[in-house]
Amino acid sequence: MINTQEQITKILKDKEIAPSYTRIKIYDYLAKDKIHPTVDEIFIDLVKLFPTLSKTTVYNSLKLFIEKGLVRSVNLHDNKMRYELVRSSHGHFKCDTCSKIYDITMEININLPKELEGTIIDDYHHLLIGTCSNCLNKENSN
Repeated sequence: MINTQEQITKILKDKEIAPSYTRIKIYDYLAKDKIHPTVDEIFIDLVKLFPTLSKTTVYNSLKLFIEKGLVRSVNLHDNKMRYELVRSSHGHFKCDTCSKIYDITMEININLPKELEGTIIDDYHHLLIGTCSNCLNKENSN
């Protein structure tokens, strides 16, 4: 589902975020893009649309979105912090060969230790690393 500017404006206002042009564009970028971009990737793509954009503005907007629960940062063990819109809880699969990142649905079934009984789990993160089928098919066809 692609959000219109009016829908994004409402989403931001509902979270008490002033819907500036920059914030709308950053949110829209994340909504349309499921590759889990870094700050640099977001900046490089969006600076083409408006050359006055600064990397600091991207950082600050993402920080605000995280604080308001719209975005989460994802560490996929590649020394780069990545970002995605908060949607349903899910895990990630990262291909070591092509570096593509896939969202994967995962059921959580954790036996909490006695010390954590009675706690509430708000979110969880799972990361699987391996080789995707596209890369395996390329290797096998050589």
